[in-house]
Amino acid sequence: MKWFLLFVAALGLGLATADSIESAYNYYRLPTSLRPQKYHLRILTLLENPEDLRFSGSVKILIEALENTRNITLHSKNLTIDESQITLRQIGGEGKKENCVSSTAVNPSHDFYILKTCQELLAGHTYELYMPFTADLNRQLEGYYRSSYKDPVANLTKWISVTQFEPASARLAFPCFDEPDFKAPFVVTLGYHKKYTGISNMPVKETKPHETLADYIWCEFQESVPMSTYLVAYSVNDFSHKPSTLPNSALFRTWARPNAIDQCDYAAEFGPKVLQYYEQFFGIKFPLPKIDQIAVPDFSAGAMENWGLVTYREIALLYSAAHSSLADKQRVASVVAHELAHQWFGNLVTMKWWTDLWLNEGFATYVASLGVENINPEWRSMEQESLSNLLTIFRRDALESSHPISRPIQMVSEISESFDQISYQKGSTVLRMMHLFLGEESFRSGLQAYLQKFSYKNAEQDNLWESLTQAAHKYRALPKSYDIKSIMDSWTLQTGYPVINVTRDYAARTAKLNQERYLLNTQVARAHRGGCWWVPLSYTTQAVQDFNNTAPKAWMECGKNGESLPKTIQDLPGPDQWVIFNTQLSTLYKVNYDAQNWKLLIETLTNGDFERIHVINRAQLIDDALYLAWTGEQDYEIAMRLIEYLQREREYLPWKSAFENLKRVGRIVRQTPDFEFFKRYMKKLILPIYEHLNGINDTFSAIPQQDQVLLKTMVVNWACQYQVGDCVPQALAYYRNWRAEANPDEKNPVPINVRSTVYCTSIKHGSDSDWEFLWTRYKKSNVAAEKRTILTALGCSREVWLLQRYLELTFDPKEAIRKQDSMWAFQAVAFNEVGFLLAKKYFMDNVDFIYKFYHPLTKDMSRLLSPLSEQVITLSDFNEFKDFVNNSRQSLKGLEQAIQQTLEIMLTNVQWKERNYHQMSRSIQQLL
Repeated sequence: MKWFLLFVAALGLGLATADSIESAYNYYRLPTSLRPQKYHLRILTLLENPEDLRFSGSVKILIEALENTRNITLHSKNLTIDESQITLRQIGGEGKKENCVSSTAVNPSHDFYILKTCQELLAGHTYELYMPFTADLNRQLEGYYRSSYKDPVANLTKWISVTQFEPASARLAFPCFDEPDFKAPFVVTLGYHKKYTGISNMPVKETKPHETLADYIWCEFQESVPMSTYLVAYSVNDFSHKPSTLPNSALFRTWARPNAIDQCDYAAEFGPKVLQYYEQFFGIKFPLPKIDQIAVPDFSAGAMENWGLVTYREIALLYSAAHSSLADKQRVASVVAHELAHQWFGNLVTMKWWTDLWLNEGFATYVASLGVENINPEWRSMEQESLSNLLTIFRRDALESSHPISRPIQMVSEISESFDQISYQKGSTVLRMMHLFLGEESFRSGLQAYLQKFSYKNAEQDNLWESLTQAAHKYRALPKSYDIKSIMDSWTLQTGYPVINVTRDYAARTAKLNQERYLLNTQVARAHRGGCWWVPLSYTTQAVQDFNNTAPKAWMECGKNGESLPKTIQDLPGPDQWVIFNTQLSTLYKVNYDAQNWKLLIETLTNGDFERIHVINRAQLIDDALYLAWTGEQDYEIAMRLIEYLQREREYLPWKSAFENLKRVGRIVRQTPDFEFFKRYMKKLILPIYEHLNGINDTFSAIPQQDQVLLKTMVVNWACQYQVGDCVPQALAYYRNWRAEANPDEKNPVPINVRSTVYCTSIKHGSDSDWEFLWTRYKKSNVAAEKRTILTALGCSREVWLLQRYLELTFDPKEAIRKQDSMWAFQAVAFNEVGFLLAKKYFMDNVDFIYKFYHPLTKDMSRLLSPLSEQVITLSDFNEFKDFVNNSRQSLKGLEQAIQQTLEIMLTNVQWKERNYHQMSRSIQQLL
């Protein structure tokens, strides 16, 4: 699943009868005495009456008994089950065939539905359990739920139904063994009115009329391969589809509401290409006869990899050349590639339990970047994605409240917290590290062996390490005394990452290296930082400058008891030449050099042939210097002198690295009297690159390199924020021209790639009618990417009353903003310097209401916290928020991890302001 989806266990009983009793069985995992062999699932969906959208169905499960037992324990939640209709019988074998259910019980904390059998089930025998059930199509975007769209021609709301089962919501749709390790084939049959289409994981086998309902049909799908319950999917809708034509591949179709089918072309073209790339990369053909991808108007995750029926938010699948920017197009490619990578990593081979969720998500994230790079090398997206992931993790994982990639899960509510940056971006980053130190042959051979061995089965991370170790030794990529498990466990089983301190002895031409965990919270004593990582050390020198070689020249090792062993590197150059460790940022660590090495690096960057340093390493030096200055391990004077070189820089990645860091400092400094110096400094820094890129003028079509389009988009955004050059007047002129159009929804003269900047700038400096004009465009827009751009821009106003009104519109279900998009509007207000205090107050005053608004998918609620955490900078505000958290525990349930991290980020801001504010301000004033 791309991005993050949340499921929070609610106390809903699995059935509607009074004689059910609470069960004594209270372990969080299902008993292992039974295994499902096959599911026959029949679902009748009623979509005609908007006041009563519901489904009824039955499931027939063939169950093998592995041990003698008198209980059948499975999952069911919020389903009404007619117990009088439940049947149980033995299939084949000796003895009495008929059995029955004598009583049932529920365990609401684990969603267990427990059936006590009349006769004991005997090991080695197979049984058939039949259970009928009914439920409403819910509005919670999980289980089997409703979604809708507006038909503009008929001016009607059209309803569809669709599933979202990961991680633990199949139990909301039908009773089942809802754990990833209980794989079985599924035969799905959908009943619906014949004016609709039914789709599921597999192709249609046959359709026939419903036996009693006029104009209804039953549509039976082919039996599936064995799969986990969370990958089952089906939908009843009136959508259109676009077929893809690629020889020798599975039938490939892309679905959307009829008035958005013209936005499917790009995904329909890109999807089959990346699927074919994976077939070759993994050495295994896609195992199903067809694959559908469908854009769902209401969807909680970014997308979901259901086997053969991949579901997406509209913004993640649909692309309109007339409305979507290059960044929007790249997002579609990245998400489609991520979901299709899951068809092997996740679907064919699945983690045994959610502890190893990162094996699914980290792999799909990393392999997706390989897929996109293969199909669109001109985007240089591999470099962009790698750096973006590293920048994210350098921040997130420097928090004490972070967590290991692989972590124990004991409650369903904990699973959803694992769909986070650590599973996705850190998982991807450590896999890239492994790919680079193993080399292509070992990496691919190990992966292919793993996938072959565990196809249609479940695995743990140790199984993967075993396959890769064998390949590494076979291809001599690792010394025989090393194994992947020792190396990778240090990255997956402990929290955080190291900073490596490099102290050179220029006379002896050596360097002494030691490592410790890097933390943003400077109050944590050095003695408590600890940790040891197996670090592949790649490096190059000023004389050699070989940045293409990412293979390790040495390793930092850990002792038998996990203690860190110092390392000495020999044969380095003399005092007139720098050395750079971690070529192309191949590994997740920061580097702090001695003062002389920093001095040599600054000299090359500011006066020398700086472009010979690899672009990713230039981004690394900026990020390391600014972070080390933030935490006090380095002087701000060094960091600010280093980034002075940016006036010469013309590449995207170093600027991205600098802006990410300066954005955080800016959000603090803009609340202080010295902001005037910071503003002047930013203008001075940005002006040369702004002019080099020809300002905000529409020269995008003349830019040959795609990453230069992204650079211009980003620089223009910053230039308008800091009123550099002609940015603001030009932006306002573009917006005025748009407003002057007779039909602004059809004709928009604003260049696509700077629309977000032009809209935001015009709302910030504009009138009430400018705001109303854009709000009207939002309501009339048919393109998800454009709607998100507008949603964010509407939060740029400086009018308190407009921002307050916007906050209230955001959480009003009767208004035009869908629940899944509400966080973008809130974040836009909260990141705005005028809106910050309003948004913080709104959140604190209305936390109960907001919790109910998102429940049970409280993951989106956690995203409202990041703009608050970035801008609290005083001890009194920090304490106020801490008190608020303590008094609102009930309304922040399921957000424990996010709250902890929010408080820690606030604390590090307070520390920075007390320790660094004056020092940084002085450094900036010296440079002006």
